[in-house]
Amino acid sequence: MIWNNIIQRIIFFLLNVPGVVGNILVFVRHVYAFLTGPDKKPIDLIIIHLMFSNAVIICTLGLRDIATVFDFRNFVDNVGCKLLIYLVRVARGLSICTTCLLSMIQAITISPRTTLWRKLKPQTAWQVLPYLLLFWIINSLISSNLLHYITAVNTLNGSGTEMYIGYCYMLPSRQEIRWFFLSLMALRDVIFQSLMGWSSGYMAFHLYKHHKRVLYLHSSRFANNSSPEIRATLSTLNLMTCFLVFYWADFMFSVYTGSTLRDDLITLNIKTFLDLGYAVLSPLVLINRDVRIAKFWRAH
Repeated sequence: MIWNNIIQRIIFFLLNVPGVVGNILVFVRHVYAFLTGPDKKPIDLIIIHLMFSNAVIICTLGLRDIATVFDFRNFVDNVGCKLLIYLVRVARGLSICTTCLLSMIQAITISPRTTLWRKLKPQTAWQVLPYLLLFWIINSLISSNLLHYITAVNTLNGSGTEMYIGYCYMLPSRQEIRWFFLSLMALRDVIFQSLMGWSSGYMAFHLYKHHKRVLYLHSSRFANNSSPEIRATLSTLNLMTCFLVFYWADFMFSVYTGSTLRDDLITLNIKTFLDLGYAVLSPLVLINRDVRIAKFWRAH
């Protein structure tokens, strides 16, 4: 049991601390660019929103881990349980929607100027705000059932429950209600991931054509001398790949654990890694590809 607790605490710090720091770095960088730049770029506002969503996921799951790993049974009360589970569910939905929006705008950005798609690109950051507000409304409504059915362990009276996470539990609900909200979440994921897949495929095709054109016009040693637009497209593609890998890995693992009813330490650690994976790694992908971030922090 001692080694189990040590392993859990190491995983907790290895995931949460780099994730919080990485999201803060990217968040501050783009807030600075948004506030001081001559133009309020839509991409900056979208990345600010994505980093905020990631930070909410990490912080809410971090509080859950504090209660579970360090055995603080009274750390989260009934209201705290409702807010933690509700916020992490809303933030997950916001992360999906915001990542999709970023992918769509980047695909439109690299499309030929003569196409009709260019007319859909927001010209100012304020044109992005209605989309972000819509995402908040959609995901808040889809997750609203949690505010009623989530409760803390110390408020249970012996009635039937389904374990959710840590010291928070989910009360049983009617099948119709459960399937209604599950269908809404599934519909959201299908729509946004389909758009994400289309835009990612379009960007990959555009990069392939760009690479062939560079090789044709110059020698291969100039192929990596890409424009900022191409670097941004590569960054977005890496972000999409990171998201899809963790999303589907988490989905398949959840199906597996749900069918086998496994609830051991290894299962818990894998689930924690998959829950936090995209939120932790996505800022690292942006830092690695965005040369402006490195220059900004060297200058300051």
